[in-house]
Amino acid sequence: MGNNKVLEDEGLIQGIKQLDTNKIQKIVNETISKETGARLQAYIQTCMHCGLCSKACHYYLSHDNDPRYSPVGKVKQTLWKLVQAKGSVSPRDILDMAKIAYTECNLCKRCSMYCPFGIDIAYLLSMVRRICFKLGVAPMYIQDTSHSHAATMNQMWVKDDEWIDSLQWQEDEARDEIPDLRIPLEKEGADILYSVIGPEPKFRTQLIYQAAVIMHVAKVNWTMPATPGWDNSDMAMYLGDYEVMGRLKRLHFETARRLRVKRIVMGECGHAYRSVYDVGNRWLGWKNMPIPVIHAVQFYWELLQEGRLKVAKKFEAPVTIHDPCNIVRGMGLHEMLREVVHAFCENVVEMHPNREHNYCCCAGGGVINCGPPFKMTRVEGNKIKAEQLKATGVKVVIAPCHNCHGGLEDIIHYYNLGMKLKFLGDIIYECMEK
Repeated sequence: MGNNKVLEDEGLIQGIKQLDTNKIQKIVNETISKETGARLQAYIQTCMHCGLCSKACHYYLSHDNDPRYSPVGKVKQTLWKLVQAKGSVSPRDILDMAKIAYTECNLCKRCSMYCPFGIDIAYLLSMVRRICFKLGVAPMYIQDTSHSHAATMNQMWVKDDEWIDSLQWQEDEARDEIPDLRIPLEKEGADILYSVIGPEPKFRTQLIYQAAVIMHVAKVNWTMPATPGWDNSDMAMYLGDYEVMGRLKRLHFETARRLRVKRIVMGECGHAYRSVYDVGNRWLGWKNMPIPVIHAVQFYWELLQEGRLKVAKKFEAPVTIHDPCNIVRGMGLHEMLREVVHAFCENVVEMHPNREHNYCCCAGGGVINCGPPFKMTRVEGNKIKAEQLKATGVKVVIAPCHNCHGGLEDIIHYYNLGMKLKFLGDIIYECMEK
């Protein structure tokens, strides 16, 4: 792992300057004793170091089967070392562990499917991130994103008036096409609260436009909030800042409860869904979510099943489907996704492997948010995905996740694949009966 690009990151450089061995040992032992339990011990004691997880990892496959990039290799260099040494490691060790945990693992959980004992290696690497965060050693860019969450409750430093302006702008744009369309703000008692992630009002506003058209045509009783709580993304979760993560999840649900909506529909983002159904709710100690939440893929599938979305024409160019880790491996939405894609597309070519076995985009897990110093770590770490995409022979990839778009765009450009990316909403908007 050995690449010196880590030294270009100020978050890591300045972080280790504040460390000494006593502080490291104290934080490591406190975190392991107070924030973990039988789950961690069971995983550590059960692992046979057999390496069957290795071929599940895109980093391992993309680096000529280098064992240091295998899931078990990454755990051995990080968490096992911390546990065995009882926290007695050097600042340089923490620097190396942070690089591995934040930039050489997407927490995609594909390896857990190949482990004979089902060990959740993503959980183990998440605990390494948690320790590194508490020690103040993390890539600068993902720290900045978490700071934005803490200060503004969204990941893009979007101010309250900017958020409302973006919605009004998209409503005006959409009314040129459908004169009576509205984006209802602060509508109490609506069936649906539609939430998005920070990049949408910042630089992907067309997705808000398209969602508004879909809602209008399908006659959905919906609303969006005018207050913080509209951003469902959660890079604090991937930084290891669980305190801010808890604030984000609580505000998201409190906003929905204030508006007395029946359900929350989340836009096309995978990690945001994971933060609600798997991580954030557990941190808050909630057995059940206070308001039901569904992902856009399920929502579009429901509208299609109910006859509220109708196909006006088929998308003619051959397409392939990228399965986002968090909504497919994590939530099992792969067949719903395919039913919607096949309804609107003439020619669908599957990647191999696909569905829950699909390779990660190498941007998720907060890795893309670690910023420019680690871009090539991502791109070179996912040569296997480029080969998988190229083998389909198609030029259009449907990926219902923002981070997947970011990661796949970089891979497509670097490996000269000449492919275009579409959100599911892009296809539906283009081909639906209006």
